[in-house]
Amino acid sequence: MTLIGSDILRARGLLQAGKLVAIPTETVYGLAGNAINTRAVTEIFRVKDRPFFDPLIIHTDRLEKIRDYILEIPGPLEELASRFMPGPLTILVHKTALMPDLITAGSSKVAIRIPDHPITFELLRQLDFPLAAPSANPFGYVSPTSAQHVYDQLKDNIPYILEGGPCSVGLESTIIDFDQGQIQVLRKGGITVEEIEKITGPVQVMERSTSRPSAPGMLDQHYAPSITLTLQPLQQILSQYSPEKIGLLAFEKGHPEIKQENQLVLSVQGHLTEAAQNFFHHLRELDKMDLDIIVAELVPDKGLGRAINDKLRRAAIKSKNKLA
Repeated sequence: MTLIGSDILRARGLLQAGKLVAIPTETVYGLAGNAINTRAVTEIFRVKDRPFFDPLIIHTDRLEKIRDYILEIPGPLEELASRFMPGPLTILVHKTALMPDLITAGSSKVAIRIPDHPITFELLRQLDFPLAAPSANPFGYVSPTSAQHVYDQLKDNIPYILEGGPCSVGLESTIIDFDQGQIQVLRKGGITVEEIEKITGPVQVMERSTSRPSAPGMLDQHYAPSITLTLQPLQQILSQYSPEKIGLLAFEKGHPEIKQENQLVLSVQGHLTEAAQNFFHHLRELDKMDLDIIVAELVPDKGLGRAINDKLRRAAIKSKNKLA
């Protein structure tokens, strides 16, 4: 039986016993377990049905606390960490032998972040080990931005969901690496490329995914609803499907030919921050409807819009592969 509550001590006790707990962050809810306990980490993969070649992010409240598990942090990453942590930024750092290879899928680097959520930050402060915490949903599906989302998909698979309200950012963390003297953005997320470049100058943005990722969230087939999602023009889809069975994920305004209840708008004001906060929630709501297809509109490809569009393109790829 899965319980939802705000008891940090209960969550701490379960994690210390090697159990899994869903935790709130500013990005999405995470499925957390002791990162140094290989049984707990294996259970994360089992509950999510996540492939073992897809690495995990570890969470801590202070970088100094995990120095035994990592080697020196390169200067440019240290600078960005000091600016954006706590926050939706993840850095890749070379690990020591104390960090299990299961966490990194055999890579020499481990992904680290400090979440900016008061409840989870306090939980991490009370633990003497870091937490591995991918998004708290079955692998490849829409990430959860509320405790209820977690319960709907993982109930009876985990003992406790730590309630922390809706996520304030709503997109996963941005993942960065420093390789061959260059900052690389491996996954676009809650910290924009523009924000990073204000500090570091031009960075390399990795647009393509891989079947053996070096960091979490690099697989094409992520973030997809169970209903087919397409980025094709709405008029083209209207010629192939009944308007009654089409859902629309719009940026600023809906469409008169689609039933009002079958369309959700990310931001009536056209604000990318609001669109990011609503993205996973709206996608999840559309996925609950009796639809044959979801048509999604790309948003302006700047700031947080680049991360939203990246996730939409991956969801469309999964849907295309599902139909193939």
